Amino acid sequence: MSTEIRVPQLPESVADATLVTWHKRPGDAIRRDENLADLETDKVVLEVPAPANGVVSQILVPSGTVVTSGQVLAVIEEGGASAARSPALPARAPAPADGDGAKEAGKLSPSVRRLVEENHLNPAAIPASGRDGRLTKSDVVDYLKKPAEAPRAAAAAAQAPAAAAPSLAAPSPVARAPAVRPPGAGSGRAEQRVPMTRLRARIAQRLIEAQSTQALLTTFNEVDLTAVQELRRRYLERFEKEHGVKLGFMSFFVKAAIEALRKFPVLNASVDGNDIIYHEYYDIGVAVSTDRGLVVPVVRDADTKSFAAIEKEVADYARKARAGTLAIEDLTGGTFTITNGGVFGSLMSTPIVNAPQSAILGMHKIQERPMVVAGAIAVRPMMYLAVTYDHRIIDGREAVQFLVTIKDSLEDPGRMLLGI
Repeated sequence: MSTEIRVPQLPESVADATLVTWHKRPGDAIRRDENLADLETDKVVLEVPAPANGVVSQILVPSGTVVTSGQVLAVIEEGGASAARSPALPARAPAPADGDGAKEAGKLSPSVRRLVEENHLNPAAIPASGRDGRLTKSDVVDYLKKPAEAPRAAAAAAQAPAAAAPSLAAPSPVARAPAVRPPGAGSGRAEQRVPMTRLRARIAQRLIEAQSTQALLTTFNEVDLTAVQELRRRYLERFEKEHGVKLGFMSFFVKAAIEALRKFPVLNASVDGNDIIYHEYYDIGVAVSTDRGLVVPVVRDADTKSFAAIEKEVADYARKARAGTLAIEDLTGGTFTITNGGVFGSLMSTPIVNAPQSAILGMHKIQERPMVVAGAIAVRPMMYLAVTYDHRIIDGREAVQFLVTIKDSLEDPGRMLLGI
């Protein structure tokens, strides 16, 4: 029986998606719930699972195509996983040396490893652009977009003793623009025009919109994290043993932000036309950096959650973000955002508000500095804090006092536990 594979129902806020890559070709066997293709939206990458066991009989949409909800992408024949119908898989790329292979495999995230294994690629042969030389999903997708004479095809040709059978691969994805070389091409001054991903284009659009529609201003302060670090040191092992998650810094900052938002609710508000919408709940966005760009999953009703619950949720979001499995619902909404440039070594920055929110808190690198404490110089772990806010509805006094409240809560974390 033939079954059509369609684009899953997209949320109302998402008009369309781009088919990034196919994981199967006509004639390939497929198992129920196995991923057939990746769809990239403005926010996340969605998987298209197979509804049943069978064989892919047709692929109707090439990679790089913009698709909409319900559009037919492919057809599978259920229960027809006959070896006679499945062509030989492409030959594997030359295997790296044992040490190199183990090293590369150890760096792969689950989504990248799956993509590499499904396409029988050698990860050591793919240029990596991720942090610390890690291979990202976009690196593999770009590698697959190269013309047919890419190393994968070359390896197959080298291993075939006779002329290869005609390829049954899915329609070729959109190729990357060729390098543009000025006169004196041998000088190594090549240029390359690469289109933005949907996520990167959406990030750019939202940043420009925020700066052009809001009156953004940033105020700074600094916080002594001695008490927080001492509390973490004292209970780190017990906390992890009890709750199954490490006690990080983010839960302290989320709790401190909520205390400050309670005192200054306008920083938890948003603007709708000439109205100010005061949100009487605290859905805190926590910015997470991924290989594809910055995403902001939301910890909902964060004021009702314990330190452990917040740490678990943030850690879970970070894992999903790295694996590319965040759902659109994870990224929707939010009344206030916290971003941490300190993980990359940033000492100070002016974050941009995540519109339509009205404020964002910026965390930075913890650095030991000499401070005057009770008339004496002492070395303290200090962090600069920044809050960027929409000056249309938030006065400077409120923003400054908001940041001072966060500082006071973190320098005396017992206040958050006692609600004072």
